[in-house]
Amino acid sequence: MLDRKFIIENAEAVAENCELRGVSADVARLVELEGQRRELLQRAEELNRQANEVSKSIGQAGSDQEREERKTAGRALREQKDAAQKQHDELAAEIIEIQSGIPNMTHPAAPIGEDDKSNLEVRRGKQEPPTFGFTVLDHVELAEKHDLIDFEAGAKIAGAGFYFLKNDAVLLELALQQYAVNHLIQNGFTPVITPDLAYSEILQGTGYIPRGPETQIYSIENSNLNLVATAEIPLGGMMAGETLDSEKLPLKICGISHCFRTEAGAAGRATRGLYRVHQFTKVEMFAFTLPAQSEETLEQFCQIECDLFDNLGIPYRVVDTATGDLGGPAYRKYDLEAWMPGRGDNGEWGEVTSTSNCTDYQARRLNARYKVKGEKGTRFLHTLNGTAIAVSRAIIAVMENNQQQDGSIVVPEVLRPYLGKDVIGD
Repeated sequence: MLDRKFIIENAEAVAENCELRGVSADVARLVELEGQRRELLQRAEELNRQANEVSKSIGQAGSDQEREERKTAGRALREQKDAAQKQHDELAAEIIEIQSGIPNMTHPAAPIGEDDKSNLEVRRGKQEPPTFGFTVLDHVELAEKHDLIDFEAGAKIAGAGFYFLKNDAVLLELALQQYAVNHLIQNGFTPVITPDLAYSEILQGTGYIPRGPETQIYSIENSNLNLVATAEIPLGGMMAGETLDSEKLPLKICGISHCFRTEAGAAGRATRGLYRVHQFTKVEMFAFTLPAQSEETLEQFCQIECDLFDNLGIPYRVVDTATGDLGGPAYRKYDLEAWMPGRGDNGEWGEVTSTSNCTDYQARRLNARYKVKGEKGTRFLHTLNGTAIAVSRAIIAVMENNQQQDGSIVVPEVLRPYLGKDVIGD
């Protein structure tokens, strides 16, 4: 969350940022309540001081009557202090509720707009979208042709949006994971496999809504646990309540996890097949950095995503995400959209990765800090996340861009050592 002092001192700018990001947050109410809270805190502290003075004076009373009078006065002051403290705590809870709903500030260069239609294309990959001299199949049709994905069986056991990967699709998923992880290790990341469950407070700390009508999270009934929507959640939670030495930063971790999302409200042709599902595997990048390192790290994360898809031979474009399309924690976010020939009438761009600089927004919620040798106190870390490979969408891009006239699928060269073959369906 944003620092409360920052909000108070920059209320107009914070309110304007909320408007640009399409978030309803009553910043003026927070400022008003904070003034009242401070007054009540001062009153409670003064009443407590007076009560302590009266308590100390009881032994100096000249008579039993005076002693009882002082006791009565002391009790009255304690009651008044408790009442003021109760009011203070109620206001503090309301302030935190408003504060938690205020999004991060936005990078001044981010495009302004209500939704993804205002995202700004900043560059394209090395490959241009392919031209086919035959009728293009989408990944669902290709999967049926080669018995790669069973959507009907998935729906039978868990509902629409679940599926079985089969045969070479299993090998393709594993190949994409190994390819991404090996690339990240070479770039200084520590690989981990994360838990698929996390406490509600960890989700809240990373900016996700674990419960309630607006959540996209699957929660476990009669438990404080939730299925994670991304490895960003457990990776961020790894350093909750911890203090890191500045010399060890940036700390870069890549996590493999299953991702579970309700995808409430999702519909339309763009959701067909694997594009928007309730469970998939993802290799996620995460970094804890010094504040001065985070903008450079965001560019590094974006370049890694580009390198991964350039080496796969997949056409893509990078877009700078508009204000109205940013998630609450993100200060700036880049999306990488791959060309998907099977979407729409003539192919469309579809998001396959994103990377975000969350500055100290998540770290403040998680109480994740760093210390500088020789300096007093600690400061909040900056956190960044980025998708290396979201396997389900990467599979779409690989299958559709590499299809041949006979329906076979050429395996990208970088995946062949892992997959053990050059062509699927040969």
